[in-house]
Amino acid sequence: MADISASQVKELRKKTGIGLMDCKKALQESDGDIELAIVNLRKNSVLKAEKKSSRSAIEGIILAEIIDDLNKVILVEVNCETDFVSKDENFLKFCNQVLIASKNSLEGDILEKVNKDMDEARKVLIQKVGENIVIRKVKSIDGGVINFYIHSNKKIGTIVSLSAGDKELAKDIAMHVTASHPLVISSEDLSEDILNKEKEIINSQVSQENKPPEIQEKMIQGRLNKYLAEVSLVKQPFIKDPSKSVEELLIESKAEVNSFFRIEVGEGIEVEEVNFAAEVMAQIED
Repeated sequence: MADISASQVKELRKKTGIGLMDCKKALQESDGDIELAIVNLRKNSVLKAEKKSSRSAIEGIILAEIIDDLNKVILVEVNCETDFVSKDENFLKFCNQVLIASKNSLEGDILEKVNKDMDEARKVLIQKVGENIVIRKVKSIDGGVINFYIHSNKKIGTIVSLSAGDKELAKDIAMHVTASHPLVISSEDLSEDILNKEKEIINSQVSQENKPPEIQEKMIQGRLNKYLAEVSLVKQPFIKDPSKSVEELLIESKAEVNSFFRIEVGEGIEVEEVNFAAEVMAQIED
């Protein structure tokens, strides 16, 4: 086995971005041949990526961009396992590459195309950072007056399309949606399943109170109306000026909300229970 110098390890680390011990091991296995070591590491990265692909990726960031010539907004969510990696330079560079790939894949199933195009780069990144990486969502809105808002921590983002107004108004509405999390534009858009579930909850709550039936009925309707106002975008107090509703703000500009989409990093992902002792041993074995 060839003697491996510190400079060789440093050079391989610079080219691959992986850990020093992994670099030294790869160089020993390739008898000091850096290019062969890179080839072997790339082969091995696929194996490591497959091992890590089942692990929960609940952290990450959200990015968005307006494509002016197509009057379209693209919003992407890329996940990793820890907040530490979500700030890693290599991860952030990959996320920007995903956004570019999304802009170049605007027909058909964008998410499927982007995952296919970025799969090898994703596996290389997994090798570098040692965590599962998932391109989870790619959403777009086009037409009308469009804009987006990403919260400063890059964990929540919204894209919005309006029938009229300007991009500043669209951004304000996107900011409001990001902060207030409405479920629908107006109460008429709420699904029967959600509405019936909420009615069941309210009925159960009111039935436990010692009130006459006619009072209970008024209580039920009052609580239901309150719920509908809370989850309907146009009925919510505008986040930048609570003295007016979003609906009143829109009326001033003779505008309506065509559509919106809000993403929160990791929302809806079931967190995997981790055996930390087993996790450490698995990393040692890798």
